[in-house]
Amino acid sequence: MKRSRPPSRPRTRSRSRSLNVRALVALAVLAASAAIALTLPIRLGLDLRGGTQIVLETKSTETTEADREATDRTVEVLRGRIDALGVAEPTIVRSGENRVVVELPGVQDPKQAADVLGRTAQLTVHPVLGAAENAAEAGDGERVVPDESGQYLRLAEAALTGQDVKDADARFDQQSGAGWHVTVDFEDAGSDRWARVTGEAACHPAGDAQRRVAIVLDDKIISSPQVDPSVACGAGITGGSTQITGSFDDAEARELALLVKGGALPVPVETIEQRTIGATLGDEAISAGAWAAVVGTALTALFIIVVYRLMGALATVALLCYGLISYAALAAVGATLTLPGLAGFVLAIGMAVDANVLVFERAREEQATRTRPSTRSALTAGFRSAFSAIADSNITTLIAAALLFFMASGPVKGFGVTLGIGVLASMVSALVITRVLAEFAAGRPAVLRRPRVTGISSTGPVRDMLLRRDPFLMRRPRRWLAASLVVLVVAGSGILVRGLDFGIEFTGGRLVEYSTATRVDPDRARDALADAGFPRAVVQSSGDSDLTVRTEELTDAEAATVTRTVADLGGGAERVRDELIGPSLGEELRRDALIALGLALAAQLAYLAARFRLLFGTAAVGALAHDVVVLVGVFAWLGKPVDGVFLAALLTVIGYSVNDSVVLFDRVRELLGRERRTPFDRLTNDAILQTLPRTVNTGMGAVLILASLAVLADGSLTDFALALLIGVAVGTYSSVFTASPLAVVLHGRDAGSRSGRSGRFGKPGQNGTRVPAGRAERQEVP
Repeated sequence: MKRSRPPSRPRTRSRSRSLNVRALVALAVLAASAAIALTLPIRLGLDLRGGTQIVLETKSTETTEADREATDRTVEVLRGRIDALGVAEPTIVRSGENRVVVELPGVQDPKQAADVLGRTAQLTVHPVLGAAENAAEAGDGERVVPDESGQYLRLAEAALTGQDVKDADARFDQQSGAGWHVTVDFEDAGSDRWARVTGEAACHPAGDAQRRVAIVLDDKIISSPQVDPSVACGAGITGGSTQITGSFDDAEARELALLVKGGALPVPVETIEQRTIGATLGDEAISAGAWAAVVGTALTALFIIVVYRLMGALATVALLCYGLISYAALAAVGATLTLPGLAGFVLAIGMAVDANVLVFERAREEQATRTRPSTRSALTAGFRSAFSAIADSNITTLIAAALLFFMASGPVKGFGVTLGIGVLASMVSALVITRVLAEFAAGRPAVLRRPRVTGISSTGPVRDMLLRRDPFLMRRPRRWLAASLVVLVVAGSGILVRGLDFGIEFTGGRLVEYSTATRVDPDRARDALADAGFPRAVVQSSGDSDLTVRTEELTDAEAATVTRTVADLGGGAERVRDELIGPSLGEELRRDALIALGLALAAQLAYLAARFRLLFGTAAVGALAHDVVVLVGVFAWLGKPVDGVFLAALLTVIGYSVNDSVVLFDRVRELLGRERRTPFDRLTNDAILQTLPRTVNTGMGAVLILASLAVLADGSLTDFALALLIGVAVGTYSSVFTASPLAVVLHGRDAGSRSGRSGRFGKPGQNGTRVPAGRAERQEVP
């Protein structure tokens, strides 16, 4: 008989080494996060801290009138420049016919920002016709402009414009010592024009002014290099790229690249006002949101500790570490934190519980099978078994976050940053920190003598009840699909019957600025306007005695009510400005967001099809579409506003829904590998029963935080919490009663279409038909 003990010693040493490595990694990550958190302050958004407001006015030219259409195009160009400046969560709206109001949170140099935004950035490329003595020598169709050294050059008509530019980037050339320069890449048509211009210039001798090509920005030559002697006459420079050189420092080169890449403003703009503005949310709302975050996090931690005892307490410690890592990451990448972002950050703490719950429930299963001799080995097996579900659910979310970041802009892009950071931090928290703490604690002698204190030595009440009753939920999958269809129709009809109440961000509205006799506290003004019938009014202080009110479109009577309310608070009020404003979530931003969201769903479907099967991916995306329509429809029936806050909530619900379905289908895939003779509907039913404890516990963690936000928070944050509560409920339901029966029905059709075969598992009765729970061929899974 072979002795079993000696071979276990190398495994024990290997396990100890792995634990030590993970502990060192965890300490290094926490130390770096603490250092970043203590040294780099996080940038707060306009709603939390206020920022800089710049008012620009568009000016007509000889060829273009500065009307509403031209101003709207100007807004989109400015949005691209602001994104390139690195300002997150800006607010950009058209005010009146020809004004643009730009609000920038956390801008360090407002003057520099105003200069960049106000630059016309008209880029043109001209053949040089020769040198000139002064500006008066310009002939017909020519212009005379001084070059970098002050020498006048006669320029022909522009051969290329900024519309021919595909990209521009600031680079530093260390090898040649040329320093900073800007590389410009042209579009296909622009590439041909560039080759033609440089080919004609190459026909002139070296040193001749006509061998030069002038690059002009805003009527000023910024570079006029000679074509290299190696370029043959008529051939030109191919490849569609050139370099703008000069005595640039890094800031000047990046600013020039930003302007060239961002495109030209359709009309010139002039900065007519620049000042600091207050937060859009008052101190009371911020305080209420902070208290809701603290209470919700404490309730979630208490719930996890009650359910999982010692392991729950260690998971709570890991979640606090998750908060530190996420905060440090947001500070390191320079993200701007707004109040909805803060709520999403707190919600992510609740949803980060999911990975820990997955591990602990798998460890409970390992203990229940009595195949694991100790709690520590059960934990190790739990981490190993749960890894694929954690990885798949997080990867699908990261795909969505990446596409939202790279393709969207404004608040949707900011949401992608927060979402991606939260997912990565939760993986580090669950798979590294929780594992180090849990395996270390499970190996202590005191814990080994009292296994019940770990919280994973028993299966738990939910699992016990399910094992005892063993309900066959997938006996009639089409009935569940019919129920989901009824819910879908009832909720979706609200969109047709009641319509969607789009917020100011989508529709625009009215901006009224008042100068009051005495200073008015913005919190008091918000409360007074809410009592007067304007609960969605955005109120900001913009000086010692100035107050800005932004609301939906108003009738004359409603505008008079707003003025009277402000006057009562300030001892009199004079209207300084009263203008209609355009939507801050403009048409281009909405289009980019929808395209990014559509691509994110397609990418998630492709990933799920590759990792699982197309059948599972289709079912998950179908359940996701169900959740989105239900949530939007419920908000339509309730008359709640569909605004930027709701958009963030909707994106969160999408991630939650896919995550739930992935965890369930991961278990189905695992059972398929073990029980090929079991009917598919039975396998799916077993997967539902085995993952339901995880679903209940994860949902409770999220609900506790969201309920705290809904009850204790104020204003738009309440609607945010309400949307997520509805989304969590619908997402939990749909993963079990929409995605699962849809997968069963689709599998039955797939198997039924195969001629001469009864299905993938080689048994009749597997494709959605009734199979008694006590049949001998069924392999029970604890």
